[in-house]
Amino acid sequence: MTEVTNEDINVSTWKIPSPLGIIGSHAEGEFNGMTASWITQVSMEPALIGVGIDNKSVTFDLMNRSDHFTLNMFSPEYTKVFVKFSKPAEYSEGFLNKEPITLTKNTVPIFDNATVWFELKTNQKINLGTHTFFIGEIIDCKTLNPDERVAYMGDTRMKYGGVPRGGH
Repeated sequence: MTEVTNEDINVSTWKIPSPLGIIGSHAEGEFNGMTASWITQVSMEPALIGVGIDNKSVTFDLMNRSDHFTLNMFSPEYTKVFVKFSKPAEYSEGFLNKEPITLTKNTVPIFDNATVWFELKTNQKINLGTHTFFIGEIIDCKTLNPDERVAYMGDTRMKYGGVPRGGH
């Protein structure tokens, strides 16, 4: 048996089916949207969703300072949105990176073009090294077209996971 290399880990972990979403966050007048791929439901009662957030990101800082965040999922035909949110977002009233948003009563952004969205109240935070796993309880959600699937990593040319590479 050969020793596993970082490249082996990267190529293999990139094959794990990962839905893509934009995490909407807000704290003290600052807003952000961030592309995320480490997303999963972790409990049915209460209904909880977990997301892995890079500890160096603007979103991590905002989520640490707020009790609420959103998960916004999009059609496989609308994957250009994920590239727009691979860096910190620019906010103007009603928009993040020129994408239309609506603020919830808890002042977190829901993306108007999302086909599925969740508003979540942070239940737990687990620091796991490079990322923190934020677990949120679903307090509101909407699915615009129940028959349409959402975009996955494989619908894009994006790759995230494995071991740190240059820039991480």
